[in-house]
Amino acid sequence: MALRIEDYGLIGDLHTAALVGRDGSIDWLCLPRFDAPACFAALLGGERAGFWRLAPAAAGLCTRRRYRGDSLILETEWETPEGSVRVIDTMPPRGEAADVVRVVEGLSGRVPMRMAVRLRFDYGHIVPWVRHRDGQVAAVAGPDAAWLHSPVPLRGEDLTTYAEFSVQAGQRVPFVLTYRPSHEPTPEPVDAERALRDTEAFWRSWMGRFRYDGRWDEAVRRSLVTLKALTYAPTGGIVAAATTSLPEQVGGPRNWDYRFCWLRDASFTLQALLGTGYVAEAKAWREWLLRAAAGDPADLQIMYGIDGTRRLTEYTLDWLPGFEGAAPVRVGNAASGQFQLDVWGEVLDGLHEARRTGLQADEDAWDLQRALLDYLEGHWADPDNGLWEVRGDRRHFVHSKVMAWAGLDRAVQAVERFGLDGPVDRWRGTRDAIHAQVCDRGFDAERNTFTQFYGSQGLDAALLLIPRVGFLPWHDPRVAGTVDAVQRELCRDGFLLRYDPRADGGVDGLPGTEGAFITCTFWLADALFGIGREHEAHDLFERLLGLRNDLGLLSEEYDPTTGRQLGNTPQAFSHVGLVNAARHLSSTSPACDTRKGEH
Repeated sequence: MALRIEDYGLIGDLHTAALVGRDGSIDWLCLPRFDAPACFAALLGGERAGFWRLAPAAAGLCTRRRYRGDSLILETEWETPEGSVRVIDTMPPRGEAADVVRVVEGLSGRVPMRMAVRLRFDYGHIVPWVRHRDGQVAAVAGPDAAWLHSPVPLRGEDLTTYAEFSVQAGQRVPFVLTYRPSHEPTPEPVDAERALRDTEAFWRSWMGRFRYDGRWDEAVRRSLVTLKALTYAPTGGIVAAATTSLPEQVGGPRNWDYRFCWLRDASFTLQALLGTGYVAEAKAWREWLLRAAAGDPADLQIMYGIDGTRRLTEYTLDWLPGFEGAAPVRVGNAASGQFQLDVWGEVLDGLHEARRTGLQADEDAWDLQRALLDYLEGHWADPDNGLWEVRGDRRHFVHSKVMAWAGLDRAVQAVERFGLDGPVDRWRGTRDAIHAQVCDRGFDAERNTFTQFYGSQGLDAALLLIPRVGFLPWHDPRVAGTVDAVQRELCRDGFLLRYDPRADGGVDGLPGTEGAFITCTFWLADALFGIGREHEAHDLFERLLGLRNDLGLLSEEYDPTTGRQLGNTPQAFSHVGLVNAARHLSSTSPACDTRKGEH
């Protein structure tokens, strides 16, 4: 039975993450880190590409599942004619090696179980050499090695390892898969029960720093756990999603690799983390940002690898058919080489946000900002590819210009509010010139709305951010007009497209279509609240919460026609949008700009 994107849950160890389906199968896992080749790639290539299923022998999809409290310990349960059983899945925070722990717990009766694991390194391309000895299975292929430990007998058949056993009420049967580079010594397997206790204690302690006072406590907590799960602990980088090539259109070609860190996400993520008590995570993200962006400001990229790697060469895995036939499957991301003007503004805004909210000062941060400002002053008038990474012609995108304005505005504030040194009069003059140009060339007076780019007939959901960055106040009639126009022209069954791909003759230069963009719809709820339409904003926010799967996870997009999630999952941008919208909608003043902290 083919699973949908929303049928998957997430477990992870703050280095990488796995997707676990409702059928008890781990169908996606990259080891040893998020952007490494997958050893289980059934998500994109079917069972021949690697999987690990652990479920009742005669059962299909589970009866129910949940996370244990505020943790990444996933509990999946089946009710069968023979009894009931629970499979507990987790990846304990990384120690000596990477471990996946699965424990079968009998709840009632006596349930026949079946385990099947097919390791296929390099995205399903390489069949490892497998040996069965001393009650364990060892698999090795080139640089990769893995070991499977369990007290039940394991057997090999058709290049797959199987186990058949029964579990009765009160009985617990562990399985531990351990990975380590093949040239390193064989690691000791973790004790499954101790790993569960340690993992639960880790998440309980982490959630102890949580700060949010509002009506959507549960949703905010789960989104923050998801953001933490997408964090690469050694560097503090946060990947956009745990997957590659989950399609924006079922069967379509818009399939991208999201296992990288986007600079654009920085200021939004810092708001979410700092606003909910996670100062250490925000500081680590800022430090990752400073390292990644270091160097010639002209070479600033929109995204980097989790360790700051710049070369993210895009290529296709032609042996994988893709999720529900959505090909090609891509690794790497060619958009990393695009010129997206708004990124300079986003980085400057993110570092300003850290400074404004009291994150410990860093002298290198201001040095970097000065260098970025020098470049921005000389290039703000250039056309670019826009924040949505369009692969068509460069344009004068309104959002890009607004963020250039924001970058210079934050520089002016740094001097005026925080006493830093810089040519404030020159920055102020350039800032005001950008503002005048955007209002003159990016606003359609007849339609009473800003447009996607200068002279465009299309709109862009990012226009909703104009008041959020302080470009215009919430009460400006041009803001209300833009919110109305975006809602009218980009909504599909109540959810928002990021833009209309067919507008202006096909602005993005790509075939196919896409679903409603989840984080953009959170922006709409936020904007409705900001212009005083509070009840409408709350209703839309509640509808958005209904798009989460049963575990509280959101992908990138949603198809209102089929009622299915689309795009890579879980999507950090969607969960950041949820957290920040919840914080804004929980505030006492609809017109409170949480980014600037002003009214």
